[in-house]
Amino acid sequence: MPNNPQPPRLSADDSVVVFRTRRSNVRGRLVRLGKMLDEIVTPHAMPDAPSRYLSEAIALAALCGSALPDGGNLNLQVRASGAVSILVADYAAPGRLRGYARYDEAKLNVANTQGMDLGTGHLALTLDSGPGEERYQGVLAFENAPLQATAAAYFEQREGLPTFIRIAVANQFIAARQAASVTSRWHRRGGGLMVQSLTTERNSDDNRAGEDWRRVEMLAATVEDYELLDPELPVERLLLRLFHEEQVAIERAIPLFSFCRCSRAKVENVLTTFGAAELTDMCDDSGRIVVTCEFCTSRYSFSLDDLKQAGG
Repeated sequence: MPNNPQPPRLSADDSVVVFRTRRSNVRGRLVRLGKMLDEIVTPHAMPDAPSRYLSEAIALAALCGSALPDGGNLNLQVRASGAVSILVADYAAPGRLRGYARYDEAKLNVANTQGMDLGTGHLALTLDSGPGEERYQGVLAFENAPLQATAAAYFEQREGLPTFIRIAVANQFIAARQAASVTSRWHRRGGGLMVQSLTTERNSDDNRAGEDWRRVEMLAATVEDYELLDPELPVERLLLRLFHEEQVAIERAIPLFSFCRCSRAKVENVLTTFGAAELTDMCDDSGRIVVTCEFCTSRYSFSLDDLKQAGG
């Protein structure tokens, strides 16, 4: 008697769930981010607005990057005129994420009183499918548009794929008991839903495929932020709630982890390419060169003697 295939075990957090709808032949991915997102965002100790935008960028990178084969890489970059000027999120398949943001404190203070968006700028997606594959980069300009809307427009305009994207981020207050004490703090959470039609263009003359896509897009648009964020709502239940009539089927789940490529040896190798005068100019008041990784905030400290010995 043949064994019945078992559905993948789904984590409540820190995973991308890849699914499809059998009736309408639409592909989709749903992401939930918990501890992993906190590990990326919290060390930067940023105000709420840049933390929120970085969280959105990480969620978006997970949704888009999870389509790549193992060994592939997606780099998402946003350069904008607003208080948050740079967002960078990296997805290294399968399931490794990192990111950072830059912001202008003076602009941020003004934005906090007048409301804030990204302003005008560009979204760039660089896709590398792995060894032997050609790297591809696409760029799309935006003006006062949410990051999720800009990303959806990118896939529609650059790739010709009708796309719906919804991203939600929030802070969750957690009280943790440790021995006789209780420690409490805010944790960053994120979630997102992305669906794409691979069989039709948005204004296609193919009536059947077009109707299928519009129906699924309308169903996807009913998702609420709390549904994307709630770890107590199983992913399977949410997908059935949204797409039951479309015969939704889960194909796989991809665990997500925070990571960084930096190391002391890599930083040392870069510094040894500079001349003695340049290295002297980099020294702080204590006579050491301190380099901080923009992604993970790790700090690496070197003396001039360290670098002299390393350079031979």
